Amino acid sequence: MIRVLIVDDQTVVRAGLAAIVGSDPDIEVVGQGSNGEEAIGLVETLSPDLVLMDLQMPMMNGVQATRNLKQAHPKLPVLVLTTYAADEWVLDAVRAGAAGYLLKDTRPAQLLAGIKGTVAGETFLDPVIAGKVLRQASHLPNTATHSIKLVEPLTPRELEVLALVVKGMNNREIGEQLHLATGTVRNHVSEIMGKLTVSDRTQAAVKAVQMGLVDG
Repeated sequence: MIRVLIVDDQTVVRAGLAAIVGSDPDIEVVGQGSNGEEAIGLVETLSPDLVLMDLQMPMMNGVQATRNLKQAHPKLPVLVLTTYAADEWVLDAVRAGAAGYLLKDTRPAQLLAGIKGTVAGETFLDPVIAGKVLRQASHLPNTATHSIKLVEPLTPRELEVLALVVKGMNNREIGEQLHLATGTVRNHVSEIMGKLTVSDRTQAAVKAVQMGLVDG
């Protein structure tokens, strides 16, 4: 059972998300919060497996909450929900440690798949905003990132896989594209994250674009 905490300042939105998420027999909504401060407190008391996080909230926004949660709980995945494809806060959320992001008008089936996939270590980047976010990331001044040299270079196959990760594809889709077993893709992604010294696929995508390893 996947334990999910929903954080959004709009009561109606929280209720709708809870109804959708709670409809899946493999997922349990363990709590709901209306701002980032509540999210931090609820994580401590409820120990969820994943946080669904809105970005624009009062008192403490989703970016600040994500940053604080990832510092205190590095392995806790935060899946960002945003209303607009042009939301400038999405990139900040990714840099704060968000594992992925979806638009709020995402179909219920895709939302449920996003929750399950994120907990399993996959990344869900809504294609509508993935390219925009990664293009913005590639133009950010980040001398620390550009100066890093990989301890071990990526293989040609790993670069192929990474390029598809940047496009927001999951392991199954990458496997179909490259004619590889899903387990093989999973192993490649694990190797890539190790070489890039990141903990999730979203951070791998951002770092790869910033380092010029692939095009955003």
